[in-house]
Amino acid sequence: MSHSTQPQPMTARRSGPLKGNALVPGDKSVSHRALILGALAVGETRITGLLESQDIIDTARAMEAFGATVERVGERVGEGEWRVQGVGVGGFSSPEAVIDCGNSGTGVRLIMGAMATTPITATFTGDASLSRRPMRRITGPLELFGAQVTAREGEFLPVTIQGAADPLPLRYHTPVASAQIKSAVLLAGLNAPGETVVIEAEPTRDHTERMLAGFGATIRTEITHEGHVITLTGRPELRPCTVAVPRDPSSAAFPVAAALIVPGSEIRVEGVSRNPTRDGLYHVLAEMGADLTWENDRTEGGEPVADLTVRHGPLHGVTVAPERAASMIDEFPILSVIAAFAEGSTVMNGVAELRVKESDRIDAMAVGLRANGARVEDTPDSMTVHGTGGLQGGATVATHLDHRIAMSFLAAGLVSERPITVDDASPIMTSFPDFVALMRALGADLG
Repeated sequence: MSHSTQPQPMTARRSGPLKGNALVPGDKSVSHRALILGALAVGETRITGLLESQDIIDTARAMEAFGATVERVGERVGEGEWRVQGVGVGGFSSPEAVIDCGNSGTGVRLIMGAMATTPITATFTGDASLSRRPMRRITGPLELFGAQVTAREGEFLPVTIQGAADPLPLRYHTPVASAQIKSAVLLAGLNAPGETVVIEAEPTRDHTERMLAGFGATIRTEITHEGHVITLTGRPELRPCTVAVPRDPSSAAFPVAAALIVPGSEIRVEGVSRNPTRDGLYHVLAEMGADLTWENDRTEGGEPVADLTVRHGPLHGVTVAPERAASMIDEFPILSVIAAFAEGSTVMNGVAELRVKESDRIDAMAVGLRANGARVEDTPDSMTVHGTGGLQGGATVATHLDHRIAMSFLAAGLVSERPITVDDASPIMTSFPDFVALMRALGADLG
């Protein structure tokens, strides 16, 4: 997908029961990290199950721009088998052109961290949505390593980083619960001497720590009076390895949600990540009374996975505790849709981070749900959906270039009284290229 793709409206209509196997794509968070750490290893890393979305392709191109060799194994797009010939920690070279990260906040922030302690210079840009997202939360700690940063209005893309020639190790308390901040600091710490320490008040997704250990870094996590303390020993020689990317629980959330709210539905989602820092939504759904059955628990690529069967059934509103937000931050948009079809109120607290995602997701979901007949209240840090068991539908929703807003309202339209249209479905390509085909194969009326 080109970053200048014209808007592609799409409409979801009331559908019959959804049935079948939903083969959701590889995990986006793991895919980004596999490419970046493969590029920082010495030798050839093999990746299977890689998500082949625009976000991940942009990260692959960025790794090539920094000197790594990245290529798909085989000719068929969608196979998810790739190899990366890495250049080693500190081995990045200055890219010849601007690094365009498209729509990906994870991609741009992790790549900034990975190059910030190498004495090279790179300029980063992105699409209109990414250019509105704050970067100071990342560039601030990178400057503490010794990097020099120039940014539009001091915070926004385009950002130019001159990497530190003599980086200093860092002990850093994250100001908000953000795996992107933690990961950027840890990746920068790879090429700093001594130990780099990240301290989190609340634990966030731990894919970076798991994968760093898999590539041979010395890293440990402790729980102390300060919180979760992650300590990384700098300047390791990362060893290449084979990474099996599990299926993305955030992508799985959309067919799962549709099956829960479309009467008569029953679907199976195989090999979904059950990483405990990512499975908050599924705990909330169980509390709402969702019919979820997990089977065949196993480990793939260092991540716990299992097969999930989902059946339609009655749901009731719940209150989501703020400490759960970090483990499901990307799933609140689709949870708000599920909440509209539940009975009673669902209260989502501690979700201020949603306001600085690809869009202001609290506002986008609240406005879209209200336009389709739901009663929603929101504050700077919370959203409450008063469920009535259904939605009137009939409105066109602005997605604000946000893939999760688009997929959430397309799921809602499958069971609303009248169709729901999203003004632009093209951003879905950034995370879930086969979303429409997969949902149609299950029986969804999308077009």
